[in-house]
Formats: sequence, structure tokens, C-alpha cells
Amino acid sequence: MIETLAPASFCAGPGDDEVAASDGPSIIDVAINERVFGIRAADIDSQRNSASMLISKMYSWRGYSGNHQVQSDPNRITLTASDHGQVFGTLSLGLDSEIGLLADQVFKDCIDVRRSDGRVCEITKLAVDPAVKSKAVLASLFHVALIYARDLNGCKDIFIEVNPRHRRFYEAMLGFQTVCESRPNPRVQAPAVLLRVDTAFGTEQVEKWGGMQDRAVGERSLFPWFFSPREEAGIINRLRQLG
Repeated sequence: MIETLAPASFCAGPGDDEVAASDGPSIIDVAINERVFGIRAADIDSQRNSASMLISKMYSWRGYSGNHQVQSDPNRITLTASDHGQVFGTLSLGLDSEIGLLADQVFKDCIDVRRSDGRVCEITKLAVDPAVKSKAVLASLFHVALIYARDLNGCKDIFIEVNPRHRRFYEAMLGFQTVCESRPNPRVQAPAVLLRVDTAFGTEQVEKWGGMQDRAVGERSLFPWFFSPREEAGIINRLRQLG
């Protein structure tokens, strides 16, 4: 069973101070059976280093080269899924700015087409430890990224560069659509395709499936494992309060 809880900083009990200090305040806590993990913004060096270690581990395992260090950047929000200081999932949301997106290095012509319709952003440095066999981890990371993109930064389009072998997963599980076919990506020394999803599509799917989990009979995407509309509203309010 999966349920959401009040953030750890609001519900910590005796003996939890050390854990809270190591993990930092969470945006939302999610309980899977008897395990609780928190979704957090990695805004201090120790958290970014933990995220970087996971990314390097998973990317090297897949044979990708390049520098995967997560840097402090005002236009980049790094999220982690962690439990007692152990990071087992992470992604970064890159916001468009005068220096552009990382994906501009390969796909600027395709991204510029969408810039005329509204602000764009990108998902990068996605890594989840395969030992954590839970749809909720990936769904929670993507849902909080959607909230940051849509509600806090007014983005209309979310881009992601993926290996062509993984395209079908993002299309089927998260509703991404192919914008540009395979091109060489020098950052990872591998081919990449550019995918896009409209934040309005994410809103529709959360309203339809969010929070249903196993009760969403016949739906095979990750959207039933996103937070419910009520939980989403609570997360938005909390993030706005945090500024």
C-alpha cells in the first residue's frame, strides 16, 4: 500500500532529529508498505553530491560517458528520493534562460519552435536505483517536477533527451511525444532523440488518474502513481510557502 504523509519536518518524533538533519526537509513523504521515502530539493552540496554519485553509478552502468556532477545553478532544480540519507532516485529540472537548455546543444532548432508558444524546460540527469522496484518513486519525482515547471515557473513544454532504445517507455508511461529523431549527443557519447510533453497534458492525467494506483484497472502509464489532485494542491501550497 502507498500513501502520502505530512512532510517529515512537520511530523518528526523523538529520535528523528538526526535523520531530519541528514535528509533535510522534504517536500512530501511517501509510504510504501513499511518504508517511507521523501522527495526533496537538493539545495546543499551534500545532497547534490549524493545525487551525483547515483547518476554517475547508473550512467556508467549503461555505458554513458561525460560529467554527471550536479552543480548549484539558479536555473536548475534537482529533486531526490531518499530514505535516511540514502538517495535512490533523482532528476533535475532545467529552466529556460538566456543561456538556454542543455538540450540546445543538439536540438536547438527543434526547441526554438516551441519557445514561441511559451516558456520551456527540460528533464535531465534522471537516475533511479534498479534495486528500488517501485513505480511510486519515479512517478513522485516526475509529478513534483511537473509542479515546479507548471505552477512555480509557468512552463508550457517539458523536453527530455533519451536514448532511442528508451523512447517507448517515456511515450507509454508519461505521455511524451517524439519531436526530433536520433542525433549524436556529445555529452554522453551516445545517440539521443528529443521528446516533449505539454504540462497541460500532465494536468489532465493527474485529474483523471492521480492517486488511483492499483485501482486504475487497465491503465498502464505511471499517472495512477502520481499524487491525487488533493495531494497535488497541498504540495503546490507548501512549495509556494517555502518560496
